[in-house]
Amino acid sequence: MDSIVSISTPLGTGAISIVRMSGKDSLGIALKFFHTKQKEIKPRYMHFGKLEIENNVFEECLMVYFKAPFSYTGEDIVEFQIHGGVLLAQKVLEVCLKYGCHMAEPGEFSKRAFLNGKITLDKAEAIIGEINAESEAELNSSLQITNGKLAEKVKNEQEKLTELLAEIEVSFDYPEYDYEEIVKEKIFDVIGKISKINKEIIENSKGAIYLKNGINVAIVGRANVGKSSVLNALLGEERAIVTDIEGTTRDSLKESFMHKGIKINLIDTAGIRETQDVVEKLGIERSLSSIDRADLVLFVRDGSVQETEEDLKLEKKINGKVVINLINKSDKPRKIKHKENELEISALTMKNIEVLKDKIVEEIIGKGIDTNALVLTNERQLNILNKCDEWMQKILNAKDLSVDVIAMLVKNLWNELGKITGNTENEDIITLIFSKFCLGK
Repeated sequence: MDSIVSISTPLGTGAISIVRMSGKDSLGIALKFFHTKQKEIKPRYMHFGKLEIENNVFEECLMVYFKAPFSYTGEDIVEFQIHGGVLLAQKVLEVCLKYGCHMAEPGEFSKRAFLNGKITLDKAEAIIGEINAESEAELNSSLQITNGKLAEKVKNEQEKLTELLAEIEVSFDYPEYDYEEIVKEKIFDVIGKISKINKEIIENSKGAIYLKNGINVAIVGRANVGKSSVLNALLGEERAIVTDIEGTTRDSLKESFMHKGIKINLIDTAGIRETQDVVEKLGIERSLSSIDRADLVLFVRDGSVQETEEDLKLEKKINGKVVINLINKSDKPRKIKHKENELEISALTMKNIEVLKDKIVEEIIGKGIDTNALVLTNERQLNILNKCDEWMQKILNAKDLSVDVIAMLVKNLWNELGKITGNTENEDIITLIFSKFCLGK
């Protein structure tokens, strides 16, 4: 393959920028314009020298050489660590292109690593997850996969299926012996065990979408019940304006915070009421739209006053949603009737605010996702596991079918499993996955 080059650090002013080359000619290209007093370029050593940007114009920098196959891509890699700066990094990139490199496509370094057997497809996707992770739980999930936990599971399962297929072939070679029932029994035993493991991963991953995107929570209620105060209390800062004037919040305010590794996205909505104010009407329309998109609704009521007609109307609008009834202003005498799934809070004194955070997570995810277990946040991988589960159920329900038919089902399962690591995935899917990477990765 031709040598490729890209800037591997974000463009901007900083301490260093890294320009990376990969390919069999990388070192030869680098030594055309990088000059060092060291006589031998040792792999995995930092070499200090001068990089000639143009005639007699030099940049003092560091160069490190990784010799194939002991590199990220499995090819020779050269990295220049230069002073940070957009223009300087661009100049070094231009020099590399001038002496024979080609500009790398997004994700091309990682794609070469995959094609050279340095990483599996699931690990490549997990690298994207690490880069884009916005919560501790999501990061932990990606780290488990980059450490090979998923690839190891797939490899073990494919090996067991290969052994089954070999035993089926043996039964074909010796038809005079009645091996069919014995082989069938072993097939159902092995597939049953694999199915159990896969179902556990699927079950553990049910809340994975919330690790990736967070829980969307709409704070709703009629005007002046303390919605903005609830938002401020959950955030631990004065983010929303709070006054005694009804209709202060005229638009949806979006903020996020982390709780137990889960990102919680709050939407403070405009108080829903009848109004002639055009701007406030638009805010109320957005509030109703926010309710539709929310995973959970915090329905805030003022516990110090009797329930109003507006409260009852709003209750009908959120029917069918997951709702926590918040009885705010519990620092005052209670006058409102008790509600299902309620929690008394005081945004003023912070009473039960930490309890509320726990309750938000429990209502959507349960008692929590076991991030020490293998949890998948990647939709493609989850879809493949669900498809594998379908193939396994077909095998387990094939007791009346012949062994050769069951063998075809086992082969289909083997192929489906391989799509996770990429050893049976088609080129179009592989190209699509790596196109999601940034330049230089």
